Amino acid sequence: MTKTSLMVTALFVLGIIGAYSVYQPFILSITVAVLLSMATFNLTKGLVNWTGSAHVSAAISTTLLMMLLFAPIIYLATLGVGYISQLDSAGIKETIHTIKGFMDGIPFMHRFTEAYLNDAQINTYIQESTSYATAVGGAGLGFMKNMFFVVVFYFFINYYGNRFFDTILELLPVSAEKGSRMIEEVSATMEVVFYSVIVTAIFEGFLFGILMSYFGFNGLFFGVIYGFASLIPVIGGIIVWAPVSLYVWTKIDSQTAIIIASYSIIVISIIADTFVKPMIIDIIKKDFLKSTIKINSIVIFFSILAGMSTYGFWGMILGPALTSFLIAITKVYLDYSEK
Repeated sequence: MTKTSLMVTALFVLGIIGAYSVYQPFILSITVAVLLSMATFNLTKGLVNWTGSAHVSAAISTTLLMMLLFAPIIYLATLGVGYISQLDSAGIKETIHTIKGFMDGIPFMHRFTEAYLNDAQINTYIQESTSYATAVGGAGLGFMKNMFFVVVFYFFINYYGNRFFDTILELLPVSAEKGSRMIEEVSATMEVVFYSVIVTAIFEGFLFGILMSYFGFNGLFFGVIYGFASLIPVIGGIIVWAPVSLYVWTKIDSQTAIIIASYSIIVISIIADTFVKPMIIDIIKKDFLKSTIKINSIVIFFSILAGMSTYGFWGMILGPALTSFLIAITKVYLDYSEK
């Protein structure tokens, strides 16, 4: 290594360290924006061909992303305040006493209800829930801030488009062909995951919203809530339909509560999530995206679960992306090892 190349390398490393010190609070937002731009690469490319302008294309795709992310959250925040304000301590206590009365009829459960569902414990639960609500509000503000920066970075990445990814390819210590293959594999995985998550969330939210509308509730509100909750693997749906069923049990009747719980378990959790969801992913992959990449649905499931447990909401994007990148770089490493 010559003196000049050594100096240039040292300055490059210093530049990266300096940039990291400046942009460190925005690393997560930048990473998510890059992955979202990869997931919507074909959409952006189509908009560029249609409009003939990278600026207009970036503006349209960013607007669509804002509507997808901000509109449902603002809607939930607006109506959610009204619903929460209608809840009172007396109503919560009534619901818990109803649960206690039901559980007392089950053998060996009386001791449990006396220990954990007595009046003193109920008051403690209510006080703790107030502190949790405050914490959730603070976390929500942080989430909205991250989302704002994701949208901003997403616009600029789409605007500069090819130049941005060409620079990444040049920095990768592999051939242009292998670098392109790695990026395409990560991008294809992200594209399938992104559109599949959106479509299935809308589909399951729609199913739950119809049921709630039938019983006189705001179907759109509960459908949007269920759609967001369905993004959480395994337990997503239950955190919506279980409280709703308990509320209906105490305020309306037990028959309606059983119908809501049964419908949520059988129609949404079993039929829609277990059987229909894989079909939707397959249709999106083969018919809509025309993708030939082989994606193991179990790997995607666990990558989303692991990502969300580590990074929260953005983990559903980061988990599959990091997993697919690991698989792609492993293939490149093995290829080099064989040579």
